[in-house]
Amino acid sequence: MSETTRQSSSQLLVSRRAFLFGTAAVGTAAAAAGLGLTGCESIGADSGAVSYLKVPETSLVTMNDFEALDSYDDRIQLVNTYEIPYGTLLWANDEEVAACLLPTSSGSPLTQIGLLFFGNGNLDTIVSNAVGASDHHEIYDVRATAKGLIWTEANILRGTWRIYTAALSEGALSGDPVLVEEGDAAYETPMLAVSDSRAFWQVVPRTPNDAGLTSRLMSSEFGRNTATCVYENVRRMGTPPYSSGESVTIAPRLDEATTYFRLTNINALKGETNDTMTLPGGMKPLEAGYGKTGFMFSFANIYDYGEGISNLGTYVPMSLPTDGDYSSVQWFGFARTPTAPPAWCNNLLIVKSSYSVCGVNLNEGTYFAIDVDDGAEDYGDYLATTGMRNSFVTYTNIDHKPIGGSSVHCCRVKIWTTVS
Repeated sequence: MSETTRQSSSQLLVSRRAFLFGTAAVGTAAAAAGLGLTGCESIGADSGAVSYLKVPETSLVTMNDFEALDSYDDRIQLVNTYEIPYGTLLWANDEEVAACLLPTSSGSPLTQIGLLFFGNGNLDTIVSNAVGASDHHEIYDVRATAKGLIWTEANILRGTWRIYTAALSEGALSGDPVLVEEGDAAYETPMLAVSDSRAFWQVVPRTPNDAGLTSRLMSSEFGRNTATCVYENVRRMGTPPYSSGESVTIAPRLDEATTYFRLTNINALKGETNDTMTLPGGMKPLEAGYGKTGFMFSFANIYDYGEGISNLGTYVPMSLPTDGDYSSVQWFGFARTPTAPPAWCNNLLIVKSSYSVCGVNLNEGTYFAIDVDDGAEDYGDYLATTGMRNSFVTYTNIDHKPIGGSSVHCCRVKIWTTVS
């Protein structure tokens, strides 16, 4: 493969990150028959005044109030470093394995699905071609746990997509891939999440005014041909679903004249709501997650209201409210442009900065930035992990030839854990 071809394929893959997060609208008149939509939990208009999060400036703690550490050697340690194909996109929603979207040397298939195993560094290609390759579908997104995987195949020229799941056993496919839903351009391409043995996908109308179309959070056990509607929303969901280990977090919109998004954490196994929190009217989160201290969210915009949560950045409660009243606790604001959802690694909040990944100790009031390797892409290190974990994963694609040294052309993956 020529250097030009290799770079072109990688650039196509990396640029698709924007597509995966919904800036390109491809979608579905969903194949909803037989999916059990009547069992959905749903949200509508609130009776009376909406109760929403209020964080005065006096209740916000920022990075300016914290001590910046020169060294992080006594806070985190590097467990392993692995080099995998340049241009790989990676998602770590499990303690044992990460889902990888792998570039190829040809135009079709454009991508393949790989699993990176943290313990030994093995990268196994699990799905080498789209199930719908004969219909000109390509693999566009994937998530996985050690028990199974879910992926999206799409034909972006025709605006069609399909959602597949498969069970895993000892790191290999157990049975054939199962189609759990498909659709066309009435809906955006679904966003994916995983939790233990279950797959989740979020179906959102492409436009807000399509009569009769609702947003849905769907779920299926890996490798099963039945799908269940977990949550239904008459409006568009505000964020991609977030994998939090034993739960999934979404941001449905209230059916109100004013735009209110209600962050909702759902038990992944039972499909029941664990916790909710409504943001102030008109504030749309970029990401919404759940961690050690409850809900986390980020804004890509700056607002002229909202007091303590008006700036762009990532917001996390300093402590978990005992009564569910998030307005009663202090909040931490990480005032950097958000490009990845945050995560927790034991006692550390892990946040993606503009270029590096940072660790924050809310109890100690300290933070640090992890060094980025020479030759990294302009996004620096990317945080692949979500939820509450015992380790976290960062990666960056490197195309670099140091003076007098050997060329480096790889995706460098690093696995970290906290120092005991």
